[in-house]
Amino acid sequence: MAAPVVDAEYLRQIDRARRALRALIASKGCAPIMLRLAWHDAGTYDVNTRTGGANGSIRYEEEYTHGSNAGLKIAIDLLDPIKAKCPKITYADLYQLAGVVAVEVTGGPTVEFVPGRRDSSVCPREGRLPDAKRGAPHLRDIFYRMGLTDKDIVALSGGHSLGKAHPERSGFEGAWTRDPLKFDNSYFLELLKGESEGLLKLPTDKALLDDPEFRCYVDLYAKDEDIFFKDYAESHKKLSELGFTPRSGGSASTKSDLPAAVVLAQSAVGVAVAAAVIIAGYLYEASKRSK
Repeated sequence: MAAPVVDAEYLRQIDRARRALRALIASKGCAPIMLRLAWHDAGTYDVNTRTGGANGSIRYEEEYTHGSNAGLKIAIDLLDPIKAKCPKITYADLYQLAGVVAVEVTGGPTVEFVPGRRDSSVCPREGRLPDAKRGAPHLRDIFYRMGLTDKDIVALSGGHSLGKAHPERSGFEGAWTRDPLKFDNSYFLELLKGESEGLLKLPTDKALLDDPEFRCYVDLYAKDEDIFFKDYAESHKKLSELGFTPRSGGSASTKSDLPAAVVLAQSAVGVAVAAAVIIAGYLYEASKRSK
């Protein structure tokens, strides 16, 4: 499919979609599944064959029924009304924007987002995403195939501070952190504590401790959340642009073409929504404990 024309109207619709995503995530508490959708659409990229990647193909039944994508039809359906209100935006851009907003509104770093991804109707073969039952060599095989590094592997693993595993989707159950609706460095802190009652540690999580190259980043991110946020934002951007070459000069940036006052207002709204999502998470957990 042809690449979209990222003109002023396209950027206005991106801004409209961003606002709608903030509202959706705040009301539904769906940040984790939005982040997972973005990652799974992009994470099929093969740097050698230049196939897969962030191209929206996960919206097709052939791909969202892959075993590793179980449950993601929920996220696709939640985003369809936003796509209908912002028809110029490609599915590829919308899914990656959803992942960016999911991180931001749960207290995580701001991830630069450049629009212009083209949609594809070609679905990659099954088996390109990580298998949680395997170890460090497998992680490297998967992420190196995408063109990513050891640092990217560990930084992106920190995204497990959000969400929980569901047995009907992955065969595993539980959250990685005490507050699965807050993006922070607690994934690494919990990883270093060892086994904790009620928290999940997958074989791929434990591999980050056992492998010395991975372990140095785990220790660093547990010690310094600011460094984790910086590295995570860089790695997330790389992942979100797999198979996509942004226009040179930054002319497609959603913020560079907007007035400064609008950018400041967006930032303020993002902080407010982040607070609302985190508070909602605490209230939800408190209500569960009281029952």
